[in-house]
Amino acid sequence: MSSALDAILMGREVIVCCGSGGVGKTTLSASLALRAAQLGKKAIVCTIDPAKRLANALGLSELGNDEVEVPRSLLEAAGLELQGKLYALMLDTKRNFDELIGKVAGSEEKKQRILENRFYQTISGNVVGSQEYMAMEKLYELHQRRAYDVIVLDTPPTKHALDFLMAPSRMTNVLDKSVLDVLMRPFDRAGRLSLGLLARAAKKVAKKIDDVVGLQFVHDLSEFFQAFEGMYDGFRDRAKKVNELLREKVTAFVVVAAPLTIPLREAEFFLEKLRELEMPVAALVLNRVQESVLPPDAQASVHAVVRGGAAARARALDAAKGAVSGRNGLLAKAVESLLREEHLALADRARIEALVRQRAQGLIVREIPRFGGDVHDLSGLRRMNEHLFGGDTP
Repeated sequence: MSSALDAILMGREVIVCCGSGGVGKTTLSASLALRAAQLGKKAIVCTIDPAKRLANALGLSELGNDEVEVPRSLLEAAGLELQGKLYALMLDTKRNFDELIGKVAGSEEKKQRILENRFYQTISGNVVGSQEYMAMEKLYELHQRRAYDVIVLDTPPTKHALDFLMAPSRMTNVLDKSVLDVLMRPFDRAGRLSLGLLARAAKKVAKKIDDVVGLQFVHDLSEFFQAFEGMYDGFRDRAKKVNELLREKVTAFVVVAAPLTIPLREAEFFLEKLRELEMPVAALVLNRVQESVLPPDAQASVHAVVRGGAAARARALDAAKGAVSGRNGLLAKAVESLLREEHLALADRARIEALVRQRAQGLIVREIPRFGGDVHDLSGLRRMNEHLFGGDTP
């Protein structure tokens, strides 16, 4: 049965899964890429998560920075038939930063000068925003290559929901020539004065000054800035193109949340900001939803008891104890467990309905129930997709 999410996968080229950490973005990203491949697309899913969640979900032992195809034999063994192909990779921030330097350096000499600089080697994998920036850079590179029909990006977990969206502009601001010129003036002057002092000082004193002032750091920093001369426009141009891609009609954002207070607040904020930034948000997926275990005709009476509070639940337990002689304890525990589960289901439902009513107008909304355990293999993805793509539901 075709669904509205199928139409997104068939009509878009870039799917960006975003949301707070721990809500299942990586698994959902794999699920969407798998479905695209089932629909006949050549799809790839990209993650920056160093944990092996994506590799495990796809039945692979490990993933690296190079794209690998998920073997068709693994998919068929899990009961999954593909009309297309499925690929995956795990982004290596340091390696991608090195490759980006090679693209914008302009010459092999300048490229090696930067790659061998100790200051660059320190910051390239650790500077704030580098993970988010490289995720966006890899997305742009894959899209420009035109090797895949659908690219699904699992955005990195961030403290702030919009860090990855702001990463291109933040990185170019950090590397902006005018900013670096201002920063380098005191360093450059300090370097000249210090070197002059060294020329007049004894070696023993020179070593102490080097330890305290950090002349090697100043030298490496100066070399790094000088090596970047002429590269700022290249960084700025690529960041501009990434931002343009994120706003194009070929892109769709899927916001992922768990039905708990904090993740739902972050999802609400994310939906609002995506719209403000004119990003094409298409769907909201609510993961690990506690569902009612009761048949529809029994829900009304039991839910009335749950909503009645502690007193109503106590009366229900007393009634259960008196209902069947000889098995009072077991029946009471069963009723208590049932009421607890229904209480959780009602709480999830109330929070979800509030978010959908306020922020999800015009979006595709899907719910994935809480399974017995985490989704960690292809059979789990198949089960997940039964809920995601089972047809249009309100």
